Amino acid sequence: MDPVLPIASLGSLFERAIVDTGRLPQFLFFASFLFSWGFIRTSAHLIRAQVRWWPGNVEVGGTHIHHLVWGIIIVLIAGWIGTTVQPGAPWHEILAVLFGFGMGLTLDEFALWLNLRDVYWKSEGRRSIDAVIVAVIVTGFVLVGFTAWLDVGKGVEDGVFAVVGFFGGFAIMLAFVNAAKEKFGMAIWALVIPPVGLVGAIRCGRPHSLWARFLYRSEKRRAKSAERFEGRESPWFWKNPRRHHLRRHVETAPSPAD
Repeated sequence: MDPVLPIASLGSLFERAIVDTGRLPQFLFFASFLFSWGFIRTSAHLIRAQVRWWPGNVEVGGTHIHHLVWGIIIVLIAGWIGTTVQPGAPWHEILAVLFGFGMGLTLDEFALWLNLRDVYWKSEGRRSIDAVIVAVIVTGFVLVGFTAWLDVGKGVEDGVFAVVGFFGGFAIMLAFVNAAKEKFGMAIWALVIPPVGLVGAIRCGRPHSLWARFLYRSEKRRAKSAERFEGRESPWFWKNPRRHHLRRHVETAPSPAD
């Protein structure tokens, strides 16, 4: 079998599904966001491990500049140009890449937003990973899921189109709620079968999820959540009791600036 044929088929599929449907900026944003976050997270680990050949932290006048700052600057510049100048192709696509890259740098230090202190390697720092996962699910669903729902409705009457669009938006909302409750399996099912996602959205979220952190204010609600998930493994590596020895080692290790 000619190895060029699968590559050509993938190229043709990309052309039809992404370029021809006008989703190229969305795809470039999504890809650059994932690349940016993966790169900066890897960089932080290399810096912490004091790898000699890898550049260290950026400092100006003895002050460490977090990569959050560079992300905010990139997002501000790309957002300002995109809203005021509104350039055409290919600059529109370039701005999408820049915005995604800046978003990756910024969300990787989401825990710093939340705690207003450097908790990158502490237990609170896992909130940054929570935020990135939620962002990936939402932006991925918008790129693939929601537009797919709308495409179904394009060839039918306006009434059916409205219904299909409504259920698509409802599925996205259910997926977002489940992800915020750290029910990621249910979040995926919500996109395919919304009634399944509705069950997960109605029921309690995990006690350490973003949903519980901001919405479970009463002791009764928090106790109910803790009771429901008692003894059940968290979907997160850092919270998995089977790996508590590694988590304890990381959380108690000396923390550099980044």
